[in-house]
Amino acid sequence: MSKRLEGKVAIITGGGRGIGLGITQRFAEEGARIAIVQRNAPPPSILNERTVFIQADLTLPDEIARAVDRTVERFGGLDILVNNAGIMFEKTVEEMSEADWDQMMTVNLKAPFLLTKRAVPLMRSRGGGSLINIGSIEGIGSNPGHPAYSASKAGIHGFTAAVAVDHGRDGIRCNAIAPGWINSDLSEIYLESMPDSARIRRELLAMHPAGRLGEPRDIGNLAVWLASDESTFATGQVFVMDGGRTKKLPLPIG
Repeated sequence: MSKRLEGKVAIITGGGRGIGLGITQRFAEEGARIAIVQRNAPPPSILNERTVFIQADLTLPDEIARAVDRTVERFGGLDILVNNAGIMFEKTVEEMSEADWDQMMTVNLKAPFLLTKRAVPLMRSRGGGSLINIGSIEGIGSNPGHPAYSASKAGIHGFTAAVAVDHGRDGIRCNAIAPGWINSDLSEIYLESMPDSARIRRELLAMHPAGRLGEPRDIGNLAVWLASDESTFATGQVFVMDGGRTKKLPLPIG
């Protein structure tokens, strides 16, 4: 059976941990050649001739451009861009400084814009490509203390639609994935920091009709489909992957 991404070249920002690692692992299994672009080195076990690490600070435009150029030099082109890297902090509007807001927008919104801007002509030259942005269910709703994060992810969703409209004529598709709760080292640290983590885990699980929490591989599976030729009629969409969480209405019981 042929691999769905055989012959494709992909950049995955933040591809060395969490959701990004799940995407990297699935892309590798499906035959893609991958450049992991992020600030810190990923686990050595995932690196080989077909999966390489390109160090870049995604707050710096020159480093973004260099990372894309190095990917093309290494693999000969670019077919897939996954804008996954992002940051999150909990501060209300009153608590947040202007510098806090700017940092969130620089990493979560400006970096995907600059990467996409660099990627579009490269994809056009190869007859098309797939842009995949990692949004969030917090681009649709919000948790307390997340005005900047929610704004950045809502921006990603809108950006996705606009890029799809502008560049469909180039054979370039652009879609977003909006994950819900996905298990990771960071989410585990967050849960363990709660005073009653066992109760929080039970309540969190009860929020999901799927009967479990998400795994990075779940997002990777969807990303493979969006990157492959199986999804050539899908563009401009935000695919919510949250185990049904946002469809479950709460009841005032308890």
